[in-house]
Amino acid sequence: MKSFDQKLMSLWMRWGKRVLPFADAADDNLPLSRLLRLSLIQFSVGISLTLLVGTLNRVMIVELAVPSTIVGVMLALPLLFAPFRALIGYRSDTHKSALGWRRVPYIFRGTMVQFGGLALMPFALLVLAGALQSASWPAWIGQISAGVAILLVGAGVHITQTVGLALATDLAREDQQANVVGLMYVSLLLGSIAAALAFGTFLNDFTPGRLIQVIQGCAVVTMFLNLVASWKQEALNPAAASAALQAPPMTFRQTWDLFIVQAQTIRRLTVIGVGTLAFTMSDVLLEPFGGQALGLGVGTTTRLTAILAGGSLVGFAIASYVLSRGRNPVMVFAVGALMGLPAFAMVIAAAPTQSISLFSLGVLLMGCGAGLFGHGTLTATMRDAPKGQVGMALGAWGAVQATAAGFGAAIGGVLRDVGRGVILSDAWSPVTNGYILVYLLEMILLVAALIITVPLLRRRHPG
Repeated sequence: MKSFDQKLMSLWMRWGKRVLPFADAADDNLPLSRLLRLSLIQFSVGISLTLLVGTLNRVMIVELAVPSTIVGVMLALPLLFAPFRALIGYRSDTHKSALGWRRVPYIFRGTMVQFGGLALMPFALLVLAGALQSASWPAWIGQISAGVAILLVGAGVHITQTVGLALATDLAREDQQANVVGLMYVSLLLGSIAAALAFGTFLNDFTPGRLIQVIQGCAVVTMFLNLVASWKQEALNPAAASAALQAPPMTFRQTWDLFIVQAQTIRRLTVIGVGTLAFTMSDVLLEPFGGQALGLGVGTTTRLTAILAGGSLVGFAIASYVLSRGRNPVMVFAVGALMGLPAFAMVIAAAPTQSISLFSLGVLLMGCGAGLFGHGTLTATMRDAPKGQVGMALGAWGAVQATAAGFGAAIGGVLRDVGRGVILSDAWSPVTNGYILVYLLEMILLVAALIITVPLLRRRHPG
């Protein structure tokens, strides 16, 4: 048995760092076990995002017959909190505590907000579906209840994700920070895949009661994962806390000015916003499209989220391999945007051909392109961040990305409803015209992102 353990360890040391994305991010000061435990924060984020964007939007649109415009607006509500991610990163950078903690208090607060939203959501959905409504109750009561629950979950996700990434960069060596943050996002994708498969299994025979059980289970699991992830990650340091209490930190405006004056920062943030908008406008529509255009069931369409996340994981792995060899991250996210063009074309072609395989392949390529784009923009942002302001850079990246994703969800839902009356081609049925209109607009936005990226490609990137 001992000989087998030695062979297994030797195999891990020889091949683990070559095969597994970001496995070389660990070192003696930050062992892999601690790093993986910290990544559970992002794993729980993936679970929550899959529940919102993947499962609930399909259930509300198809099973509960809620107009997709209302669903899109509901899922876009967390974007109201997204611009504050930069401020959250700054506040956790400068938080003054008698215990010396900076990040953990914000992780705990975000976890409680997220748990509160998930605890409220089952009752909000019951009201939305009319199960608890009397004849005198107006419909907007259910819509507002569901909107508040989704807003709380989204706010909690923004807080825990931003501060969790900042804590990861604190613990990692400076030359490994990009790899560590990349590992965090791989964990997020794995959480999305695991959640999508689990939701698809539990909801294969859909009932409102089973949906409530799934949401309640998510509330407990996400809180538990966040507590385990943050346990003993940030050391108690009263001496450092005393010094921090005496030293006045820079204001948020001063910190922001140091970040925004960097060369091409505004252009890069613009590319992040346009590209993210292009990749996320159809997030709330993929499962309904599969149900209405291809006749897929709830369990089958929920697995689309797993395919999308799996493609993103492949994209992250490719980006990690390329960037570790010194490639320009701008080229990486440009290739990701370019990959999205044939991906959306395949999804569009799946409707008239009724090809589930073509649809699945398009979703896989869409995820891969999004993974390359996300990792490339994240790495470029971190490499150009002013010294000591990585948290601010992460917050700005997250704020732009989350805001664009939120607007994408809202715009996608509205265009889907408006476009149902537009005759694009006789090859598509009237019910799919709205979806096709969204996919075509996403392709146009990807082309725009590529055009904006050209000056960044001409600039020699550091590192």
